[in-house]
Amino acid sequence: MTTSQHVLACIDGSAVTESVCDYAAWYASKLNLPVGVLHVSDVPASIRRDLSGAIGVNSRQLLLEELSQLDETRAKVVNNYSNALVQDAKSHIQNNFNHVNHSAHISHIDIRIYQRRGKLLPAIERFKTENRAIIMGRRGEDHKNSRINIGSQIETVARASDVPVLICSETFKEPSSYMIAFDGSKTAIKAAWMVARSPVLKGLQGHIVMIGSHNDDAKQSLSAAAAQLEDAGYSVDAHHLSASDAVHGLLTFQADNHIDIMVVGAYGHSKLQQLFLGSTTTEIIASTLSPVILVR
Repeated sequence: MTTSQHVLACIDGSAVTESVCDYAAWYASKLNLPVGVLHVSDVPASIRRDLSGAIGVNSRQLLLEELSQLDETRAKVVNNYSNALVQDAKSHIQNNFNHVNHSAHISHIDIRIYQRRGKLLPAIERFKTENRAIIMGRRGEDHKNSRINIGSQIETVARASDVPVLICSETFKEPSSYMIAFDGSKTAIKAAWMVARSPVLKGLQGHIVMIGSHNDDAKQSLSAAAAQLEDAGYSVDAHHLSASDAVHGLLTFQADNHIDIMVVGAYGHSKLQQLFLGSTTTEIIASTLSPVILVR
């Protein structure tokens, strides 16, 4: 394997870590690429403070030394946790690769291990030229008890990424069908274009779905997107359905047709517009248990 690209699996030790690893292995096998397993340790700032004040110099120095030792201990614990986490992830991918890739034409997959300190987005952007796709869990460890929060990092990463971002939450299921949420927007057109030029979903039964009453230009865009996919060798059906709410209509279609994976043009509005209009992207991610591929 001569390419330097990879499919980046962002893990954090939460309950969705195994799912992230499995979907990353599945996605990477479709592209014949390695999996890059990334764990980012957000190490708390030193607990040492400027202890100047009424206490004496000797007392202050003793406390600083003790706090320095505590900082070192915490850093060691964080490093040990990160090391264990990435090694467990590597073992999981190796042990489960054949199980999650029945249709793959390769018997093993290369795995790269990356460990960074700081924040997730800068760590991901460190590999900007290598990333072919990014795999993330829908809820991170910090939101495992939240029923409505999709994870604080997802929108940040999706808005900054120029490659697909796959969001998963449930135990891996090898997809046999997919649907593209289409509304005639630039992001929806780009999503269909990216599917057409990638082998990841080829061989699966496809649907491209537009909900609601749209103008003639949007309807023509739907037909053009379906034709583009067919020309690329995809089996795809185009649907223009009436529904009062786009998200509800898309999710109903998904459930009725047993769609395994969704493709969504991500965050077409600016953050300011989203403040007033809400985010269709976020609603879809938060309302489905199926994996969602976000395309900016």
